[in-house]
Amino acid sequence: MAKVDLDMAPSRREKKGPAQYVLGFFLLLYTLFCGLPIVLVFISAFTDELCIVQNGYSFFPQKWSTDGMHSVLKYGKQLMTSYGITILITVVGTLFGLFVMSMFAYAISRPGFRLSRFLSVYLLIPMLFSGGQLSAYVIFTSLYGLKDNLLLLILPLAVSTMNVIILRTYIVNSVPMELMEAAKIDGAGDYRTFFQITLPLMKPALAAVGFMMATAYWNEWQNALIYIASDNKKPLQLLLVNIQKNIEFLLNSNNVPAAARAAMGGAIPQQSATMATVVVVIGPIMVVYPFFQKYFIKGLTVGSVKG
Repeated sequence: MAKVDLDMAPSRREKKGPAQYVLGFFLLLYTLFCGLPIVLVFISAFTDELCIVQNGYSFFPQKWSTDGMHSVLKYGKQLMTSYGITILITVVGTLFGLFVMSMFAYAISRPGFRLSRFLSVYLLIPMLFSGGQLSAYVIFTSLYGLKDNLLLLILPLAVSTMNVIILRTYIVNSVPMELMEAAKIDGAGDYRTFFQITLPLMKPALAAVGFMMATAYWNEWQNALIYIASDNKKPLQLLLVNIQKNIEFLLNSNNVPAAARAAMGGAIPQQSATMATVVVVIGPIMVVYPFFQKYFIKGLTVGSVKG
């Protein structure tokens, strides 16, 4: 058999025609077009503000400068604190959400569960109807008493209808029903079946959904703007939004003393600081994404095809 495989290998390579190379070329070209804006963001973050104002954004700036990045990094301790808060809510929120949604998906995927239909309809209601931001604010602050609490940055994003549907579809299509039936015959209950059989087989789907949840937690700032008042609880995104507002205030306000403008070097690095803000936000995501890419693709494709 090994000899047959070796004999067939050259013939398979010979079947590659010009069309495949043309397709590969266009895919490479498309990848470059998608990557060029990211490269431009990183270059612009270290471009002199005056060059951006006079010549616009360029891949080959006439003058380099760290003023934009310095305007972001000068917050120092507060920046590190906000980084820690963002990492905390991202890790805790993602793990908590995956735990709750995976159990929910397992429950509604069981054919013999009587409340499966009811819970499925109940899950779809928030996707179609919403009480609005005002009602949520009243409930969270007045009824639950969670004003200025980190739980308000974790709980609202912990459960998503679409993510539960993805996990349920993966369980139905990719987790063999025979394994669950065999565990039931051996005397295993639903909890043991879930934790020892279903959950380990859900790793690709959990990685895919977990990456999407982590990205959502990492980029969330609106809830922090509404509910968080303490500086030691502000996430990274809210801090960067405040930095941008401070720069806009200095540019547009006529009451700012000339000495304050001169202390910043004359030109306030609005454009380069904006790009530096983007670099600070997307940098960790770009580092983590390659490690989750294969699970991200597998989790979204395998669960959508009947195995």
